[in-house]
Amino acid sequence: MTWNAFHNRGEVLRTAIKTANARRDGALPMDVPGVSEHFRDELDLLSALMLKWHARLSGHIERELAQQPLDLKFAVACAWRRASNEMPGVRLVIDECLAHPVDAAMAEAMNRAQEREWWRLAAAAGASNDESAAAARAGAAVESLARTLTTVPDVPRGEEPGQSADAQGTFIERIRAVLAA
Repeated sequence: MTWNAFHNRGEVLRTAIKTANARRDGALPMDVPGVSEHFRDELDLLSALMLKWHARLSGHIERELAQQPLDLKFAVACAWRRASNEMPGVRLVIDECLAHPVDAAMAEAMNRAQEREWWRLAAAAGASNDESAAAARAGAAVESLARTLTTVPDVPRGEEPGQSADAQGTFIERIRAVLAA
């Protein structure tokens, strides 16, 4: 793939994300100009959308865990909800393709991707450290909690934890409180 093709694919993907988020109908945005030229099929576009979803989710999980290290499950659920709030159309596309895959290949890929996401959610929430059925159930429970959240607490933006004396003081005070309890 040439640099221009890679750059153009990225632009088309960004447009597809904007379109999905604007429509919020759960349909893959296959009608976006350039999709048929830069993506082989529906599964190729869906895979790219899921990669963007997982990148956003991972960033939110990292940030939430840094801010809420005492309640891991809630922090991960908040991260999932934040990612969903920022990419509502993409999340609807993923949910729709999970519920109604267009073919067996998509069904298999979606089920495998869902299970892996649940494993990651469970691991981040401190509920599991393996890739078992129990871990998948724990991750599904975190996602279920996230879907019930209507609001999530504000997370301070700006300085990363540990960079300022105030951030360190707050975090250290929280650790001391837990240890003292």
